Amino acid sequence: MKLSKFKFVLPPELIAMHPAHYRDESRMMVIHRNTGKIEHREFKNLIEYFDAGDVFVMNNTRVFPARLYGNKEKTGAKIEVFLLRELNEKMRLWDVLVDPARKIRIGNKLYFGPDESLVAEVIDNTTSRGRTLRFLYDGPHEEFKKLLYSLGETPLPKYITRPVEPEDAERYQTIYATEEGAVVAPAAGLHFSRELMRRLEIKDCSFAYLTVHSGLGNYREIDVEDLSKHKIDSEQIMINAEVVATVNSAIDANHRVCAVGTSVMRALETAVSTDRHLKEYDGWTNKFIFAPYDFSVANAMITNFHMPLSTLLMMVAAFGGHELIMDSYQVAIKEKYKFCAYGDAMLII
Repeated sequence: MKLSKFKFVLPPELIAMHPAHYRDESRMMVIHRNTGKIEHREFKNLIEYFDAGDVFVMNNTRVFPARLYGNKEKTGAKIEVFLLRELNEKMRLWDVLVDPARKIRIGNKLYFGPDESLVAEVIDNTTSRGRTLRFLYDGPHEEFKKLLYSLGETPLPKYITRPVEPEDAERYQTIYATEEGAVVAPAAGLHFSRELMRRLEIKDCSFAYLTVHSGLGNYREIDVEDLSKHKIDSEQIMINAEVVATVNSAIDANHRVCAVGTSVMRALETAVSTDRHLKEYDGWTNKFIFAPYDFSVANAMITNFHMPLSTLLMMVAAFGGHELIMDSYQVAIKEKYKFCAYGDAMLII
């Protein structure tokens, strides 16, 4: 499978800058894999496509305020720091990206906050992702974390070019987010409202919550034409016994198992056993899914509309069929669907 097969022209005005007014009232394109039929609905119509016993597998990761702005010592130059993950709680070590990177050297100190109350020192310049910072803070860890997050802002993707607004703290987060650790929201889940989930429960559908702490790897540019030569960043996954039991029961009863988002689909395919059932998992995955690929667990998928040449689009095309998905994207452009994290939804069944 070649990179160039995922090229299309996305009009910039179709990249959603704001979420829909109500979560479940975004538009939803429904793709029928067996017939190629395409329907245009609203997300709240999702309930019409599922029955008692069907399972939605959701990613309950919680996005933390990962983008910080600080100043470099002596020069006062403004530096953007993007927190990726905590490496060592006791030593206050964090894996980060810095911008502009060329100005940062080992030993440089960075100051954060209006009164420069938080200081960090660059201790490693050579990690594959960026830099390692040590925050110089002597108080309890909870106190440090509270200060760090109070200085950070919601890490909206760079393609959202407007300033971060107060509502983003809530809207760039699913309503069922509980496990802190992501810097990218599981966008397919943003469409679920409490009302819709309640209606699905009344219909006797189930929800299974696994955790994938989504990172920035999916946004990294692919620089090889042969996709088998591309490596994606690892993401942390946790799938417990309760999720396994719920999903495997649905498989055995021939019910629908719907992966809510590409992060969930990657997790399911990472933790599948040889008998095509789910197993418990606590670890990391760098599984890159593109066609041809034989999916084992989910037989339905909810996703958003993705950027050209992205690994997310490649996974969706592997599930829905390359030709059908690429055709549906042209329909989406013609019908002015909104793309990316705050955009509209696609249901593939």
